[in-house]
Amino acid sequence: MESTADSRPVFYLDDLRVGQTFETGTYVMDEARMKAFAAEFDPQPFHLDEAAAKASVFRGLAASGWHTAAASMRMIVDGKFKLAGGSVGLGGEIAWPMPTRPGDTLRVRTEVVEIVLSKSKPNQGIVKIRNVTVNQKGEEVQVFTAKLMVFKRPATAE
Repeated sequence: MESTADSRPVFYLDDLRVGQTFETGTYVMDEARMKAFAAEFDPQPFHLDEAAAKASVFRGLAASGWHTAAASMRMIVDGKFKLAGGSVGLGGEIAWPMPTRPGDTLRVRTEVVEIVLSKSKPNQGIVKIRNVTVNQKGEEVQVFTAKLMVFKRPATAE
């Protein structure tokens, strides 16, 4: 394992094991930022207007799922699950089991669920991870299962 300039370890494929978990810091979902994000990227009434949100299926103002996803990604990048070469996504499946609300304090737990070595590219593999974003009550607001391309530790010249 190597370390970044801020002393966080950098993980290679060789360092990862199925069942390994990583926790992030937190992110507070600010109402003004929720509305600004929605206005630019997901301008639906239940993300922008309290009255419309109360009349919707959400029964109150809800962050765009994409805002929750972006905040989750930021926490992951800033967290302890730092991959050599970066988090190179190959696809995944995302769900938002309940809305993210103004004032929610989010955090992410990442679990390594599968590791498959590449047969054609011996310097890499595919790692399937499950990222669960929870609010301050421990309620799941996002579940993202992703496949990542992860590199093996480079051979050292002797």
